[in-house]
Amino acid sequence: MLDYEIHPIIAAVKSRDDLEIALQSETEVVFLLSSNIIDIKNIADHTHESGKRLFIHTDFVDGLSKDAAGVRYLSTKGIDGIISTRSNIISAAHDTGICSVQRFFMIDSRSVDTALETLKQSKADMIEIMPALAYKSITKIKKNIRIPIIAGGLIDSREEVYKALGAGASMISTGCQDLWND
Repeated sequence: MLDYEIHPIIAAVKSRDDLEIALQSETEVVFLLSSNIIDIKNIADHTHESGKRLFIHTDFVDGLSKDAAGVRYLSTKGIDGIISTRSNIISAAHDTGICSVQRFFMIDSRSVDTALETLKQSKADMIEIMPALAYKSITKIKKNIRIPIIAGGLIDSREEVYKALGAGASMISTGCQDLWND
């Protein structure tokens, strides 16, 4: 699990340049949102050498099958966890013994109910609610689950970080580099 009480900001990176900046920041966790199967081991090693934990978004790994075999493959590359919108991937991570973050997009009031139903089956270790500005959704979901909530997407100010944390999020995932050292 993540120690979100010490540093609740997660660096969400999409490029090699962003990764290098994240590895020099105060953030303790990196969400890699774009990669390929060839580079995963080197990225994991480099991230760990920097004292950070690495979560790979499986939906955006070029060359990786979106099934249990893909999750098992990633588990051999030294990553700390995975992120996915897919319940079968989250369940496979649970079965493999690696930490998982299930990502949900809150587009309407039905999304909250769908997320809660999905979580009964998927066995996620944490969830990420997107966009993070969906404070009411975070509050409603927090009342019904006992796992950490990560608020991600569209966060680009300290005020928004505080609002999401105040609504019940445990951590914030953001691509805004200015917040990685907060």
